Amino acid sequence: MRDQAESLRMHMLRNQGQIGRSIAVVSGKGGVGKSNFSLNFSSMLASLGKKIVVIDMDIGMGNIHILLGKSVPTNLKDYLDGKQSLESVMYEGPNGMKYISGGSGLNGVLEWTDEMFDRLIQAFEHFQKEYDVILFDMGAGATNKILDLIVAVDDVIVISTAEPTAITDAYSMMKYIHFKDPEKNFYVVCNRAFTAEEGRDTVTRLSFAMSKFLDKDVTILGSLPEDPAVRKAVREQMPFSILYPESEISKTLRVMTNRFIESSQEEVHANEQQNTFISRLKNMFKKGRD
Repeated sequence: MRDQAESLRMHMLRNQGQIGRSIAVVSGKGGVGKSNFSLNFSSMLASLGKKIVVIDMDIGMGNIHILLGKSVPTNLKDYLDGKQSLESVMYEGPNGMKYISGGSGLNGVLEWTDEMFDRLIQAFEHFQKEYDVILFDMGAGATNKILDLIVAVDDVIVISTAEPTAITDAYSMMKYIHFKDPEKNFYVVCNRAFTAEEGRDTVTRLSFAMSKFLDKDVTILGSLPEDPAVRKAVREQMPFSILYPESEISKTLRVMTNRFIESSQEEVHANEQQNTFISRLKNMFKKGRD
């Protein structure tokens, strides 16, 4: 009965036509500005007409709502536990984007259950029908099941800085995902570059390593400069792309966002017959349960 219901839902998704594209924003280590990128990138996508929902997957240590200066009474864990409906944990952010907070103050490691993942997949199915983009802001640390989620998405945006440890960890993350899915679309970003040369060198090193050692091409989105507008915006608890739209970093992010849209549209046309995010995710979870 359950398999029939899942097949029916997938049939409905296919009949609808093009469904929402799923993106995971990841980093090999913490402290590289990943959540700030996720928020501003999402806001920029929304300003360009994309209907987007952001899911803060750093459950118990989420940053998205804090960066927006919001105190949200409900979060993703409330939905996963069955305490709240999906609608009641969704909030509106800048430019009409929607987001779900990961919450804060969770003690200990979240113990994922099959029921939680069932509810998570139900939410994803709804989002793929309602939104152009589903963006997952992933935590720096990840369980095996969360890594499965990253592997299942359509696109992975990898954030690094110019620090050698950040570059090494970013490459390790891409290598892990590549071995799980050699067809995965990777986009690389250097954040907090002190010079344009430093930023170019960082993304070039990542691209070269993937090409040389894994025979994998990645898309370079570019580098975002170290900009005082970021620190000011964090203190004001507003996206820098909205508070300081003419800052160097906002202008650079605008170019980067358009580059992503153009590149991802080309990927959609090139892979029209590929399995959907939901079907890939279900297959992974099914294997884990067998």
